[in-house]
Amino acid sequence: MSHPLTRVLALLELLQTDAGLTGTQLADRLGTDVRTIRRYMARLRELGIPVESEGGRYGGYWLAHGYQMPPLVLTNDEALAVVLGLIAGERLGLSSTATARASALAKIERVLPKPLREPLAAMRDTLSFTAGTVIAQAPETGVLLSLAQASRSGRTVDLRYRSWREEQSERALDPYGVVFHAGRWYVIGHDHLRGGLRTFRIDRIASVEPRAEGFTTPAGFDPVGHLTAALAQAPYRWQVEVLIDGPIEEIARRLPDSAAVLTAHPGGVLMCTRAEQLDGVARLLASLEWPFTIHSPDELRDSLRVLAGRLTAAAERLPERLPG
Repeated sequence: MSHPLTRVLALLELLQTDAGLTGTQLADRLGTDVRTIRRYMARLRELGIPVESEGGRYGGYWLAHGYQMPPLVLTNDEALAVVLGLIAGERLGLSSTATARASALAKIERVLPKPLREPLAAMRDTLSFTAGTVIAQAPETGVLLSLAQASRSGRTVDLRYRSWREEQSERALDPYGVVFHAGRWYVIGHDHLRGGLRTFRIDRIASVEPRAEGFTTPAGFDPVGHLTAALAQAPYRWQVEVLIDGPIEEIARRLPDSAAVLTAHPGGVLMCTRAEQLDGVARLLASLEWPFTIHSPDELRDSLRVLAGRLTAAAERLPERLPG
């Protein structure tokens, strides 16, 4: 059973978000009875929170007009969820700016009680992720929020966009959805200039201006599916095929779907992937514990030899005698 203070805080949250609920409705939401709700209301008034009410069958409760809620009232679980979200956003490249993340963390920690503030600070300082921090250009916050709002409301927008060739263009877009993938933000939608579906990196969008006209997203459209399919068809310099002599279940745990396509093969597991640089593929293969055979390209063998040479040199390097 939750602590009475937790229920009082939950009641305060309900009054802020759903003004006018009756005593019975509030009791149902909090899993208690109407008599207890009246007691909680009296407690809020004792704390100086102006709760107003109207009697009768259709009467309800609400906060006085113009009343400003305290800046932050969080339970332990809620505070942990917020801090973990901020930390994950930084580590995975989700944060729009480091300054905003640091400022939000500082504000939260400043108003939290010491018994909760210290464990959360310890979590912030000690938490590790298996995936490294993504190094990518974060989108401008206003651009990202404008695209999300236009997508939800079905409003066409005007974009100023810079391509990977540094070419500037202006175009109208019906934004069907916003997707975060592999450290970058994308918007997918109908591009009026090209007359079809297009994908844009949001960090390359300089500005977004909503238009008066609206649009309807096609029924069943899947922004994530479209993005992953579009990225899979993007041209890469190297097509890689390697046969790995190991169990496919174990190999799949080491190689995420975004890294390679794995197919069971009579001689083992066929790994198919694409890459701009083969040195990354060489490092990936070297990290596996199973023997493998390169099918293509032959240039991957050279990359492995270079990597093997560096590792051999490191293994044979003797430490210098420390002074003293």
